[in-house]
Formats: sequence, C-alpha cells, structure tokens
Amino acid sequence: MARIPAPHPELDARAADRAAGVLLGAAVGDALGVPYEFKATLREDQRPMMIGGGLGPYEPGEYSDDTQMQVCIAQVAATGADLRDPEALDAIAANFQHWLGEGASDVGNQTSMILSIAARAPGSAGTAMREAAREYTARNARSAGNGSLMRTGIVALAHLGDPAAMAEAAIAVSALTHPDPDCADACVLWCSGIRTAVLDGTFDGVRAGLNFLPAERRGMWAERLDEAEAHPPRHFTNNGWVVHALQAAWSAITRTGAPELRPAEGSFPAQHLQLALEAAVRAGTDTDTVAAIAGALLGARWGSSAVPPEWQRAVTGWPSLKAADLVRLALLTARGGSDDIAG
Repeated sequence: MARIPAPHPELDARAADRAAGVLLGAAVGDALGVPYEFKATLREDQRPMMIGGGLGPYEPGEYSDDTQMQVCIAQVAATGADLRDPEALDAIAANFQHWLGEGASDVGNQTSMILSIAARAPGSAGTAMREAAREYTARNARSAGNGSLMRTGIVALAHLGDPAAMAEAAIAVSALTHPDPDCADACVLWCSGIRTAVLDGTFDGVRAGLNFLPAERRGMWAERLDEAEAHPPRHFTNNGWVVHALQAAWSAITRTGAPELRPAEGSFPAQHLQLALEAAVRAGTDTDTVAAIAGALLGARWGSSAVPPEWQRAVTGWPSLKAADLVRLALLTARGGSDDIAG
C-alpha cells in the first residue's frame, strides 16, 4: 500500500529562494572545489576560483559527480515522489546506472563497484543496488565514504512537511550505495539542517537532527559536532570518510563569520555563503565534495539570491544543466512536483 505523504508546506518568497538555493549551492561549491581536489591545500590568503581542471578534467564552472548524482535523485524527487517508496528508489537507482553508462566523471570507487555489481544482478534496480551495497559494506571495514552525504540535500526538499519521513528517506537513499550507520546518520543530520534552513532560515536543524538518530548514537554525534565547531576545516584531513566530510563542512559554516549588514560598504550577511564555501575548499583533500556538502546547507540558509552572479553564470554540468535548471529542479521538489508558484 502506497504511503500518503505529508502535504508540502506553502513557501513564501524568502523560503522559496532558500529552497532554490539547495541544488545551486551544492553545485557551485562542487565547481569551486573541483580544481583543488587532492592537490596542495590552499593557504588562508589564497582564494579558490572556478578554473576547472581537477580529476575530470572539468571545464571552468563545471560540477563533478557530487552534483551529478544529486541531479539523478532530483529528477525523481521533482515529480513529487515519496523517496521512501520502492518505486522511487528503483527510479533513482536506474538513474544512477544511466549516469554511469553515459560516462560519468570521477566516480568514487565504492559507488562504481556497487553500481557495476548491481547492473549484473537480477531483480529491480533499487533492490539489486541495496543488496550489492549491503554485501560490500559487510566485506569492507572502510565503507563509510562521503558518497551519499554529498548528494543528500535534495532529499530534504522532498520531505519538507514531515521530518520523520525526511529521516527515513535520507537513510533509504543513502543505503542505495552507502548503508553504513555513519553514512545514514550523517545524511539524516544534514537533511535536518537543510529542511530547517529552508523553512526557518537558521542552521539550528543540524543539531535538532540528533533527535532522529538512534538514541545510543546521539551523544557520539553531538561530540563530533562540538569537535567541528572547535577546529578549522583543515583539521579534518580524512574527509573522504563521511564523518570528517561532515565535520569539515560544518566547521567551514560555523567558524566563518557572517558579515554585518553595511550596504554602503557592500557588506551583507548572505556573503557568508561565499566565504564559507571558500573556507570549505581550503579544507583540502576532497575539496569538491566538502564544498558541495557545505553548499547545499548554505544555499538552504541564504538562498539562491546569495550565490554570486559570476558563479551562477559559470556553473554547469551533466546533463547539460545550468543554474536555472538546478533551481527549477529544487523548486519542483519543494512543491511536490507542482509548477504552481503559490505552492
């Protein structure tokens, strides 16, 4: 029996702008980090630029697999689907396979292996992928990569009206490739942060998301968030691991001050988005992923209007999407698949 999803909340203009910022924020963070992935860590006086290159190699402004995979989810979420349902998970899994077959760039090792195994397995796409992911995780002690957290922002938009459903969907979508408990928990926390940022315009949802974790894991994650707030992003050097990836992104967000409102001097609080993304790239190592993770939450808090115009003009990526296309996918998802601006 199909679930009856909670109604999508009506979004005023400011909340709609914040919803529109989720995919766009992830994409610009991704494209900003692409040139510096696994290269020498930038100094504090060095400003990252969208110059392309990286592991793709990518064109200037082009986003990587981090956003490409999130687009695969968004194409399903934008129809108004409940992302917990098997049919939706099958569709997402099929999109992943289509993306991989089209020559996806810079695919993570774990994701590539799971998708390849699932493609040869019987059963529906989602079932095959979840089973391949479970078997991989059972055989590998190091299976808690950042590959599901990097694509999770759109899941929050699909379930703005029901935080419990949001948490269930975050776990289900993560489990297609990354069922490790650390991955599931990280996706729940970040989706909670994005949902609250869109609806309320604060970052409070990340810590509020602790309530959706298993009781025995909440204290551990509270300490991890404390640690992130106490250290700069570059402290979390193993950010291919989902825990350090989340901590580096959260550190970049919480330790970067929002400028005071001084219009005469060209200073606005929403410039926090740009400054925090630059800090995320300076974390080093998996720069595009950390910045994509941070970008989804920063976009949810400050909105698409906070993304610098030059970044909006430059950003592009598979499958031939621009900033306006990413905004449209996000808004369709937040409105339950409806084009009606009134929600």
